[in-house]
Amino acid sequence: MGTPEFAVETLRALVDGGYNVVAVVTQPDKPVGRHQDTLQPPAVKQYAVSKGLPVLQPEKMKDPLFVEELSRYQADLQVVVAFRMLPETVWAMPRFGTFNVHAALLPQYRGAAPINWAVINGEKLTGVTTFFLDHNIDTGRIIMQEQFEIKDEYNAEDVYNGLMHLGADIALKTIDKIIEGNGHTDSLPQERLVPTDGELHNAPKIFKDTCRINWKDTSKNVRNFVRGLSPYPGAWTEMTATNGNNTVLKVFKTTETLIPCNGREPGTIMKYNGNFLVATNNCWLQLDEIQLSGKKRMDAKTFLNGYRDIENNSLH
Repeated sequence: MGTPEFAVETLRALVDGGYNVVAVVTQPDKPVGRHQDTLQPPAVKQYAVSKGLPVLQPEKMKDPLFVEELSRYQADLQVVVAFRMLPETVWAMPRFGTFNVHAALLPQYRGAAPINWAVINGEKLTGVTTFFLDHNIDTGRIIMQEQFEIKDEYNAEDVYNGLMHLGADIALKTIDKIIEGNGHTDSLPQERLVPTDGELHNAPKIFKDTCRINWKDTSKNVRNFVRGLSPYPGAWTEMTATNGNNTVLKVFKTTETLIPCNGREPGTIMKYNGNFLVATNNCWLQLDEIQLSGKKRMDAKTFLNGYRDIENNSLH
C-alpha cells in the first residue's frame, strides 16, 4: 500500500524478487491541469498496471465495500510504504499482520515528513525502520532498522533517494524474517529505543507557512532549513523593495560564509564579490540557487546580473 515514487521502489523490488503480490492499494487518481479536468494516476498505480497487478483505490479506508474486496485477496501479509493511516479492520486482516516502511530511525521522527525534518534539524544520521502497525501513528513494534548517513552537502532529495532504495531493501529482508517466523518474536517495543535524555523529534506535515525562512536564526540553521526543503516544497522568503512591493523568493541552496554580520539587521542583503549575501543573526549566508516568483530557478549570480539594485531590498 503506497502512493508516491518512494513506494514504487519497494513494489518494484517485490515484483523483481518474485514475491506473490496479489494486489496493490493506492490513493484515487487526482485531477490535474488548468481546469482540473484530467485525472492523473498515482506513481504506484502506473507501475502496478504495467505489471498487470490488481489495483484498489478507496476514497475511505473504512469503506465496507473496500474492506470486503481487500479481504477476498486473502493476503498473508501487507506492506505499507508512504501511505495514510489504516483502520484496525485493515491492518489486522492478514495472518502475519501489516508492517510499515518508515523513512527514519524510530522512535525519532514520527510523522508525515521525517526526511525533511531530519535534514532541517541538522541530523548526521537517519535511516529506515520497519514496524508492525498498531492503533497509533508510527508507534508499533520495530522489526528492523538500517542507518543512512546524511552528508553535509545532501538536501532532502538526496536523502529521499537514498532512503527509497534502502527502504526497498529492508522491506524484502523484513518479509523474509516474518516468513521465517522471527518477525514478531524479535520485534522490539519502541520505548526501548528512546534516548537516555528522553528527547524525541517529531516530523509533522509541512505546510506553506512552515517553509518561510527565519533570518533571525543562525546561518547554520537557515542553511539546514533550506537543505531540508530543497527542492520541494522549497524554502521561501519575501523580498521587499524600497517602494514597499513584496515578491516571493524561493531559496534552494546556500553556503555558509562565516563572515560576521556585526549587528546588521537579519534579512539585510549585500552584494559581495559578485555573490548574493544575506544577514542572519550571526553570519552572512550566501544564496547560491534561487527562484523569483514567476521566474525559472537560477543560480544567484545570474539573478544579480539582472537585478543591480539588489542592496536596496531586504528579505523577511
